[in-house]
Amino acid sequence: MSALLRVEDLQVSFATRAGNVKALHGVNLEIAAGETLGIVGESGSGKSVTALAALRLLDRAGRIDGGRILWRGEDIAHASRRRLHALRGAEIAMIFQNPRAALNPIRSVGAQIIDALRAHRSLSHAAAAAEALEALRQVRIREPERRMRAYPHELSGGMCQRVMIAMAMACKPALLIADEPTTGLDVTTQKAVMDLLGELTRDHAMALILITHDLALAAQHCRRVTVMEQGRVVETAAPATLFTAPAHPYTQRLVAASPTATSTLPHRDSRSAGPQLLQVSHLTKRFADGTLGVDNVSFTIAQGESLGLVGESGSGKTTISRLVCRLMDADSGEIRLGAANIGAVPACDFYRAPQRRDVQIVFQDAGESLNPRFTAFDAIADPLLRLGADRSRIKQTVAEGAIRAGLSPDLLGRYPHQLSGGQKARIGIARALASQPKLLVLDEPTAALDVSVQAVILELLDRLRAEQGLAYLFVSHDLNVVRMLCARLIVLQHGRIVEQGDAQSVFRSPQSPYTAELVACIPRFAL
Repeated sequence: MSALLRVEDLQVSFATRAGNVKALHGVNLEIAAGETLGIVGESGSGKSVTALAALRLLDRAGRIDGGRILWRGEDIAHASRRRLHALRGAEIAMIFQNPRAALNPIRSVGAQIIDALRAHRSLSHAAAAAEALEALRQVRIREPERRMRAYPHELSGGMCQRVMIAMAMACKPALLIADEPTTGLDVTTQKAVMDLLGELTRDHAMALILITHDLALAAQHCRRVTVMEQGRVVETAAPATLFTAPAHPYTQRLVAASPTATSTLPHRDSRSAGPQLLQVSHLTKRFADGTLGVDNVSFTIAQGESLGLVGESGSGKTTISRLVCRLMDADSGEIRLGAANIGAVPACDFYRAPQRRDVQIVFQDAGESLNPRFTAFDAIADPLLRLGADRSRIKQTVAEGAIRAGLSPDLLGRYPHQLSGGQKARIGIARALASQPKLLVLDEPTAALDVSVQAVILELLDRLRAEQGLAYLFVSHDLNVVRMLCARLIVLQHGRIVEQGDAQSVFRSPQSPYTAELVACIPRFAL
């Protein structure tokens, strides 16, 4: 079968203040019509750069230094703007990683699909609107007529992703490139999006390139998988071969670091839970628009225990974490930390409460949660200063906190943009640990991290809990990660607890149909 797209010896570099940095070192790959190819690897491996170069979408600093990009035999590595305009969207379409950022915030989603259609086809506005509506129906968006008039901020992450798919599919391209299309989505939405992509590409005989750091996702949905490391292709094979008997050491490390149903952490069961630390009773929260965020939720966490909180987007996980951290007030219910009823203290006044230092949060996006004008040292020191710590001991306290979080002291003078994702995650943990809390609320702390970095952070959290008796409320949509870190878990749906208990038992034999659905949606290497 002849190749639809063939990349030969592709070399790309980026101009920086320190000189040219080589991003791709002679990449070779190809995909045939109707085929599904996965490209996996860690951040910086060259996955997205390869896709962007193939579409000639590199930013101004990027440059193709050599090689060929053959589209149906035509070398488009140096094609004219006019040729590229005709190619993009009509023959090759791309679904970007962050759908909200890729969509225009000041135009309705219907108008944006109409724009894509009319850019490549001679259609009247009415005809394009009819096709845009049909495109939304094809991606199974509820109430498509109403969604046509909606703006991106009015839609969930899963819905925005479906809009991106509808826009990419509108002109029926021969090749669809999906760059991390499910990052940040819960397992049921992830499965729905991937099933939809598979169905649409089959129905339209399209080829699909799936770029992901989730090896199990690639194993389930791709015919072949290419592994990239530091701008090079190190291995390509069928998933059954690649993930059961990887040949390259880098692939072996990726597979070993990927959480599975049998993955364990060294300290998870090494420390028995102590006395009860947190007691949440009959917690209820309704928002201003009438949406019920949390409905009569009760649970406890003991000292040294890690409790997992799982469920789809909108299930109430983040609302509960913010209520427990006293970042918002409940309508009713009680939150007790030890003997203190911290739920009775208004959220706006909790920073004055003596328990403020005992409850800290690690946010989902470590980079977004850091002040870009603060060095790592400043970020860790800031909460200590706000809590009235002894200024003469700040330097020592920050250094100790950095070491506890596994952050090298020589990184404390750097700013967020000078740090990797794993290093920023460690700063977030060090900042939360600085006040020596009793409870850490971890809101998707590893969601945006590569599998190897995620493994390191999970081992760090596991060790800190075992050595220091920290209690965790661990919020995540990655059920395998929850299974690794948490002895107990709570399953939420529509703000209510539908199941709770021992994590291994819940995963092995779920009692709630909703939990069973969540477990069934977990991507697996088994093929």
